[in-house]
Amino acid sequence: MNNASTSPTPFNSSAGQSTDIVIVGAGIVGLAHAAHAVANGLTVTIIDRDHHAAGASVRNFGHCCITAQSGELYELALTSRKYWLEFAQQAGFWASEAGAVVLARTEAEMNVLHELSAVREPGQVELLSPAGTRDRLGAAVSDADKTHDDGTHHGAWPGLVGGAFLRDDLRVDPRTTVAKLAEWLSRQPGVELHWNTAALGFAQDSQGVTVQTSRGELHAGQVFVCVGHDVDYLFPDLAAEHRIQRCALQMSLAAKPSGVEFAPAVLTATSMLRYPAFTDMPAAAALRSEVLENQPELLEIGANVMFTQRPDGTVILGDSHHYHRTADPFLDESVTTALNTEISGRIGTQLEIIQRWQGVYASSDVAPILVREIQPGVTVVSVTSGVGMTLSFGLAHRNVSHLY
Repeated sequence: MNNASTSPTPFNSSAGQSTDIVIVGAGIVGLAHAAHAVANGLTVTIIDRDHHAAGASVRNFGHCCITAQSGELYELALTSRKYWLEFAQQAGFWASEAGAVVLARTEAEMNVLHELSAVREPGQVELLSPAGTRDRLGAAVSDADKTHDDGTHHGAWPGLVGGAFLRDDLRVDPRTTVAKLAEWLSRQPGVELHWNTAALGFAQDSQGVTVQTSRGELHAGQVFVCVGHDVDYLFPDLAAEHRIQRCALQMSLAAKPSGVEFAPAVLTATSMLRYPAFTDMPAAAALRSEVLENQPELLEIGANVMFTQRPDGTVILGDSHHYHRTADPFLDESVTTALNTEISGRIGTQLEIIQRWQGVYASSDVAPILVREIQPGVTVVSVTSGVGMTLSFGLAHRNVSHLY
């Protein structure tokens, strides 16, 4: 399903077309800003250089990773969760409060989960036994899928010593969510959405800001530039100052596995080495040492071994992390094989791969978020930590609330 589009005709510049806000970029961060603006009675024009969303917003797991954030990101994620659910109801896209399950195969992994559970409110991080973990994942126990007298488990979800249920995480479908949100926004009074329209520059005018585009001029009191990892295309000095790189991911889609259905997102030890709520725990150091000793190949490719099941039953698998200013398009098959083999072993069944792709998102070692007024009325917004879906509505709420 492609995003709703408008005819690619020039703007009526002679009429001085103006709205309260112009948003450059129709990925999830830009559309979240538009949704909050519309909810507060502001008029909005959204432009995007592509014909429909094709970037990070559609290439991810569809996992809103609320629980695994910390500090400022955790507060933004909690706000984002509220508005994800509100706008899902209004715009009609699928959003599930299915949470996430972290699989633990060693005591070092369980130690991290114990520590996180102890510092969070009761029930947010629910510690699970092996059987409880499988129950959360909906794994049916049969003669071919049960715990044997020697304590070993055969069949689905083998090798567990326990796990944890992350209550507050959300699931959306990345292939359809942005399209449905864009389509809904395009139908709202006071909203214009123009695809195949690139921003070329910004200047002050009597109404606030003139946006020069590939199809004419737009005018607004406030502009939000939400172009993800492409900040350097418009503002190279800012991108260099914030040390923005492109993080390239290798991901796959598997056909629906026979007899396997699970609603939560599924995380593993490598996930606990990437998200701040886990890495903040004292036990994370021992876990890193354990993974480095037993599976160094996963750390070498920057693996976050996790997976989610879409509403149609297909399973999104991933992912690796490699950092470049310009990402090479070539995928190393050994990386994808390592990820998919590990995930097949976690689920306990061979997976049929039907698609592969490269994800790309903005990354920075300076800060996880970039919000900068580059000139009066022009604010650059980029999530530079790989959690754009998670933070999108919370970050947009904070930015747009300053306007009213």
